[in-house]
Amino acid sequence: MTAHQDGPDERHRRPAGVSDETVAALGKLSEALECVERVRGHLYSLHQLVGHADLMLDEAVEMFRKAGHGHIADRIDTDLLGRNVIAGRWTFQIVEDFDDGYYALFRELDRQARDELVAGRRHLYEAEMKEQRRTRGRPGHEARPAAGTSD
Repeated sequence: MTAHQDGPDERHRRPAGVSDETVAALGKLSEALECVERVRGHLYSLHQLVGHADLMLDEAVEMFRKAGHGHIADRIDTDLLGRNVIAGRWTFQIVEDFDDGYYALFRELDRQARDELVAGRRHLYEAEMKEQRRTRGRPGHEARPAAGTSD
């Protein structure tokens, strides 16, 4: 196998003239975006968990009524059931605002930086780290999947 075949594919190779500093900066931007992707997942967890809890309140209200605690059932039904999680918003609105605002801009700026600086290539920092850390010729250390498999 030649070095070219053993190295990263074209989309994971740094274009000519791109500095180490540029690759490192793009890597840090990508790392930050990955953190924001996790935040987004947590927001969807918040959305689903709060929605589930709100639906469970129906059963709790019914159980309090059957147990003779109508005043507690009324308070939950009136003050908590269907309440905004933050001022004026249910969780779906929080998720939508995040997706359409901060998250969309973050992804746009990440893509623009990659398009402008490295022809849109992703994960160059990691691809180069892989090349530095892997042991050539060892099973499980291949640069990319064998021909005929998806990469």
